[in-house]
Amino acid sequence: MMKEAVQKALNEQIKAELYSAYFYLSASSYFESNNLSGFARWMRLQSQEEVQHAMKFFDFLLDRGSQVILQAIDQPPANFQSPLDAFTQALQHEQHVTSLIHRLYGLTVQEQDYPAQVLLQWFITEQVEEEREVTRITQELKMAGDNSSTLLLLNNTLSTRRTEDIMPTTQGSATT
Repeated sequence: MMKEAVQKALNEQIKAELYSAYFYLSASSYFESNNLSGFARWMRLQSQEEVQHAMKFFDFLLDRGSQVILQAIDQPPANFQSPLDAFTQALQHEQHVTSLIHRLYGLTVQEQDYPAQVLLQWFITEQVEEEREVTRITQELKMAGDNSSTLLLLNNTLSTRRTEDIMPTTQGSATT
């Protein structure tokens, strides 16, 4: 049986992952409004990936016989100053999510919840990838500066992100 503290923390992580989805969807809207469809596609797919992350926690709770308690999601930012600002905020957000995952892992160690530790190992690895990718794009935007040709080239590159690249494997009986 899952301890109450772990169950509560996992439910809070679902909320954090769904907020992430809202954040990326809001950024996608910003990019669409500015005719940067490649950036918008990247952000929209990232939003979908964050929903999948939330569902991994959702299914894990159900698989363990625990209750899922969905919580209200805060409104994400609606305005960004530039593509660089959007990705800078995305990087800060991913770093925040990484800290949440690390804190959650620490709790599962303290509570000796070994199945949750296994699940969270996947998320720890995933967060390294998330931060690396957003950092790379942020650095490329910094290098591009005000050069619209470079911005359009990066927009074109980001448009090639594929749906099947967002999360090729799933975990949990409800998602397989």
